[in-house]
Amino acid sequence: MSINRIKAPIEHEMDEFESKFRQSMKSAVPLLDTITHYIVKRKGKQMRPMVVFLTAGMCGGITESTYRAASLIELLHTATLVHDDVVDDSNERRGFFSINALWKNKIAVLVGDYLLSRGLLLSVQHQEYELLRITSEAVREMSEGELMQIEKARRLDIKEEVYFDIIRQKTASLIASCCAAGACSAGVDKEQLEQMRLLGETIGIAFQIKDDLFDYELTNKTGKPSGADIKERKMTLPLINALQTASAADKKRIINIVKNNNNDPKKVADVIDFVLHSGGMQYANAKMNEYRTKALDMLVDIPESEYKKSFIELIRFTTERES
Repeated sequence: MSINRIKAPIEHEMDEFESKFRQSMKSAVPLLDTITHYIVKRKGKQMRPMVVFLTAGMCGGITESTYRAASLIELLHTATLVHDDVVDDSNERRGFFSINALWKNKIAVLVGDYLLSRGLLLSVQHQEYELLRITSEAVREMSEGELMQIEKARRLDIKEEVYFDIIRQKTASLIASCCAAGACSAGVDKEQLEQMRLLGETIGIAFQIKDDLFDYELTNKTGKPSGADIKERKMTLPLINALQTASAADKKRIINIVKNNNNDPKKVADVIDFVLHSGGMQYANAKMNEYRTKALDMLVDIPESEYKKSFIELIRFTTERES
């Protein structure tokens, strides 16, 4: 299933959104304009705006408010990515140089702040206070989830329950806000708004587990698993499950590698091998499919439409994608 096919019912709206989104970032400061133009140029699959438009379409119809909802989500999301690259000292994103790599950290932080402010102003100027609440909740949860993950990474004592708390806040909250914002823009009641938020959260959890699985799968570049999460001392579901069923000696050895030898390629390969032979991958894969099924079941009562058809394909895409 290609992204273009999923996008088909909202192709016109997505084209119009691109123009409105570019407009929402405009500034009288030439440097800012140069940087925001660069941000627009290196855009990814635009999954989040797609979720907003498809949800609005399913819930009653796309309105002017839907364009603002998608712009607000994308502005806040882009701001968090710019700040993340500074925090992670990352020089690349989606195959392009990061903002901090080209313009240094101080400018990158200020650009992130500017994008956040544009999002806030966009909602306030149009009195979209419910959209503002939805997206502000997501930013709060994302920050809390990230901080919780950093705190737990120091001690490496993450249990499965804590892992799900972290990914619900860190990743799933943004997808949840996309669904909630799209539904809100279509004028749904509070009950349906919450149903759509939970749908997005469920999809977001499945999406993150799929990301975790990539760490242990062969990459096209090297023909080997990347082990990137291990190098960053992130305790993901395949590893957490593998440790739960390990002997005390294996558990101690693996945790020691993640804690103290996470930059040693041979040791990282040892952890990957341990997870692959423990059933951790199969367990995580089954959990991901469980969340995907749950998300699909949540759509049963939604009236049939081209939007719903594409949304179902989007859910499948999140768990079957190859990157």
